[in-house]
Amino acid sequence: MEEELLRELEELRRRGLYRRRFLPEGLKVLCSNNYLNLSNRREVKEAALRAVETYGTGSGASQLVSGYTELHRSLEEELAKAKGVPACLTVGSGYLANLAVITALVSEGDLVLSDELNHASIVDGVRLSKAAKFVYPHRDAKAARLFLEKRRGGFRRCLIVTDGVFSMDGDLAPLPELVELAERFDCFLVVDDAHATGTVGLSSLAYWGLEWKPFVVEVGTLSKALGSYGAFVCGSETLVEYLVNKARPVIFSTSLPPPSVAAAEAALRVLLAEPSLVERLQNLSREVKKRLRAEGFDLGPAEEFTPIVPLLVGEEERALGLRDRLLERGFFVQAIRYPTVPRGKARLRLTVTLEHPPEVYAAFVQTLVEIWK
Repeated sequence: MEEELLRELEELRRRGLYRRRFLPEGLKVLCSNNYLNLSNRREVKEAALRAVETYGTGSGASQLVSGYTELHRSLEEELAKAKGVPACLTVGSGYLANLAVITALVSEGDLVLSDELNHASIVDGVRLSKAAKFVYPHRDAKAARLFLEKRRGGFRRCLIVTDGVFSMDGDLAPLPELVELAERFDCFLVVDDAHATGTVGLSSLAYWGLEWKPFVVEVGTLSKALGSYGAFVCGSETLVEYLVNKARPVIFSTSLPPPSVAAAEAALRVLLAEPSLVERLQNLSREVKKRLRAEGFDLGPAEEFTPIVPLLVGEEERALGLRDRLLERGFFVQAIRYPTVPRGKARLRLTVTLEHPPEVYAAFVQTLVEIWK
């Protein structure tokens, strides 16, 4: 068996799909999702330290045993208030949150409509649910509507699921059209706001000027713009009660460590008190993308103001070569390859964060221009 594993690893190397972990010390990390740099804010770190002193380093059990603390309850209430929804539930990670929602809400005899570029956790959640699925072309609400017109009547429950901001391309889901479809065809709409919370505002719904409705479920993470770890699901009180009773990743996972919960709540309070952070991030993102496009780089369909910058390369080996040459120059920007993105669409995934000043991104662009050829 060991030899078989080694053969598979060698095949991954041959195809340019081998992966390894990096120790980024001494490098300018330009592929972090710590968009607002809140993990380094003094008040966020101090909140985590206080939680360690009061609660210890871990929660000790699942939420339904003894792992639900005042910290968890408080964060859920503050998230619900900030998002403008009745209730919220903390979950162990963004991956687990999508698995929890999808597998709890739909099963055999149900239907899921999923954008073709949704995150892997959504893809896996749909597979595990055993529901029938229709993968509609990226951002194509018309294709989703045509399918629902023909097939909706043959299923009990229906769920439409999409990223709010797509993690690899930095573009936005057409939420106004998807909300209308969900309401018209009696579907849940699940929006994964992992890369939207704190980058487009407090939520994708808020960005589009849409009011929350009971059939809308928002999934998000605490580990990106909020600078901590874990995830949340926001929606109706009935939905949260249902997930507490039915979602296996919630029932059978140890709850979030108190220091992570306290850090996330402190970060949320910073975000609410300083909305200019989002404006600064968006302005910096526009400037970086403007510089790159002026130099002729292909950034695909990325929105100008989102912090995700896909530097499209194409071939896996070339993406790896560019990454390694940037590492030699002190910049860490990870190469993203299949199966995270389709074959032949490898890229360097640059992210803009408030950790670095504009001068760092200007130096990166200049370095990239020098090595690109």
